[in-house]
Amino acid sequence: MVSATAVTAVGSVVGVASADTARPHEAEATAPDATLLADIPVGQQAQVQTVSLKQQADSQAVAADAGARKDAEEAARKAAAKTATEKKAAAEKAKQKAGTTASQDASGFPVQSTYTVAQIQAIARQMMAADQYQCFSNIVEHESTWNYHAVNPSSGAYGLVQALPGSKMASAGADWQTNPATQIKWGLGYMNSVYGSPCQAWAFWQVHHAY
Repeated sequence: MVSATAVTAVGSVVGVASADTARPHEAEATAPDATLLADIPVGQQAQVQTVSLKQQADSQAVAADAGARKDAEEAARKAAAKTATEKKAAAEKAKQKAGTTASQDASGFPVQSTYTVAQIQAIARQMMAADQYQCFSNIVEHESTWNYHAVNPSSGAYGLVQALPGSKMASAGADWQTNPATQIKWGLGYMNSVYGSPCQAWAFWQVHHAY
């Protein structure tokens, strides 16, 4: 017969053993691969923090560089636009000045009843820049052979530069039919306004055989 005291003692031992056996299983609830910050040595914690801060600094530097580059590109675009506007204004001013000079030159030549080719060419030379004369001359040579009375039988174009209709040249002077200086003034103004210069008009003429 087993005494009650013995059973109790055995139960106590068993209970203690069971409790001791359960503790390892409770400890296994933590993920085996998890690493707590507290488990990282202090020196390694500092290294991790340093790397993180460096990455943040690098990201901020990249963002700052991108912003600075964008600002620089925008400033360059605005500067280029301003320069283009200023150049255009200067070109318009120069064109107006050239037109005024041509007008003065056209009215400064004595009116004659007739003109030779050499006289007409001399007038033209005095009414435009030296580097533009040959281009102007090339066009006139092809259009009218320097005949200020030339009339195109098909279209009715008239004069040195074959204005169509010839009456367009009245804007340069009422004597457009008889005064080569007036015709040159109008033709020069037309080439400058439409093509930019006689040489640019001549470049167009060589491709299209008209201007």
